[in-house]
Amino acid sequence: MFAVATTTLSFKDHFSEQSAQYANYRPRYPAELFQILADQCQRRELAWDCATGSGQAAVALGEFFESVIATDASDTQIASAIPHANVSYRVATAEVSGLDDASVDLLTVGQALHWFDHERFFTEAGRVLASGGVLAVWCYGLCHVTDACDGVVDELYTDIVNEFWPPERRHIEERYAGITMPAAEIDVPRVNMYADWTADDMLGYLRTWSACRRYRKAHDRDPVTLIAGKLQDTWGTDSRPVCWPLTLKACRL
Repeated sequence: MFAVATTTLSFKDHFSEQSAQYANYRPRYPAELFQILADQCQRRELAWDCATGSGQAAVALGEFFESVIATDASDTQIASAIPHANVSYRVATAEVSGLDDASVDLLTVGQALHWFDHERFFTEAGRVLASGGVLAVWCYGLCHVTDACDGVVDELYTDIVNEFWPPERRHIEERYAGITMPAAEIDVPRVNMYADWTADDMLGYLRTWSACRRYRKAHDRDPVTLIAGKLQDTWGTDSRPVCWPLTLKACRL
């Protein structure tokens, strides 16, 4: 069910212009991640997936929770989100969710906490989480394919679009080490995200980077084309396994 608000929201929007590409090319989180999170919860009545994007995490949570509310500040992202019988989509910011007090058993934020006003968001999390409710956040940085392929991707990241990364990107590079959770962290297992991709899949993914979008606006050309031929030559015609180590942090409020 889609419930799209008409209120204009103020937020740093790095992805709305490419919401379709974001939905098509972003890697899929492993089912193991959501099983780990569900196992931490005392109840599984309601989960809130904040900054849901295309709804990937929300749909996965829908297999474990009776109901999932998935919010994003971008109405374009919400319009492109994946339907699921247990998921209700809404347009809302992380800091002002509109959810009821003490109603949420699990609050998840995938690859988005670094964009938030942390103090205000953690206050909102404390308001909406039920007693014993779990807040879980995760992020991922550069992936690993082979040393040669990784070198080409790093050339794009470091040499071509580096100046176009928003300052919040440092939190990803630091694997959220500089973000203090609002309560003592729960010990959770390490999780990796995997995909089996061709070179074209990887090129599509690289084009979803916010720095690439900003580069295109500044230079009126696609920065990915500067490394596309080299990546395709290095990658070859077959699909290859791609791995992103996830940094997962969780606490119980």
